[in-house]
Amino acid sequence: MKYSGFQLLICILLMTQLSMAQSNSPSSSSKASWETGVALYSFNRFSFVDALEKADRAGVDVVEGFFFHQLGKEFKNKSMADISAGDIEQLKELMDQKGITMKSMYVGGAENEADWRKFFEMGKELGMEYLVGEPVKEHWDLVDKLAGEYRIKMAIHQHSKESGSLYWHPDSVLAAIKHHPNIGACGDVGHWARSGLDPVDCLKKLEGHLLGIHLKDIDQLGEKAKDVMVGTGAIDFAAVVRELKRQNFDGIVHVECEHKMEDNLADVVQAVNYFEKLSEKSTD
Repeated sequence: MKYSGFQLLICILLMTQLSMAQSNSPSSSSKASWETGVALYSFNRFSFVDALEKADRAGVDVVEGFFFHQLGKEFKNKSMADISAGDIEQLKELMDQKGITMKSMYVGGAENEADWRKFFEMGKELGMEYLVGEPVKEHWDLVDKLAGEYRIKMAIHQHSKESGSLYWHPDSVLAAIKHHPNIGACGDVGHWARSGLDPVDCLKKLEGHLLGIHLKDIDQLGEKAKDVMVGTGAIDFAAVVRELKRQNFDGIVHVECEHKMEDNLADVVQAVNYFEKLSEKSTD
């Protein structure tokens, strides 16, 4: 079948419009580029084996460890901070069996270079992308140096104002990041709201520096807030998702459930599913 020049022109215009519509459709333009995982602190009442099983049941393939985790009988009741090279291999084997990786770990209590180096060595052996912590100001240069040496970033965590954390406000995190290219941020939307801050404003302040996010919800804004199931409290998660997408955030969002600690798997599962579904929706 032959087409006239006019007909060919119409076909080209229609194909161009179709292509533009597809490229601007919500399903393609609003797709989240981050991973959703679980902070094992959510299961801090349980051994590593049990905590890993719960994370697996939550349907994630990435977790964040924490240095004071009592790992249980399989590890002679050692804490995460005290494990040996053999223990690390056992940890890796257990995670491999579940198809889970530990890309980050909350660390603390380091008093000198040797203490910090131990954490970075552990991070290297476990293939981590970053450590999470709250280094004292005097350690900023040291931590930045070691992070560069090991090629493992340091993400400054932000506990709430009421906890006495130096880093409850994004401005103090930015002060630590300044002149330290290997230091970034781990934002906590729940702690920000508990400190009386707007999580979206905090995300905007830390744009370009966010390595990870801790995801939790609270029943009201301010210091008296209590943790609740994600999506049922005071935080506007749709706005959080929109801002993360605007920034093209490609780090990890870890669900961190800090309530019903003896039996909170259902809430963790709900949080993972809620946030992933919200992240898939168009937010334009």
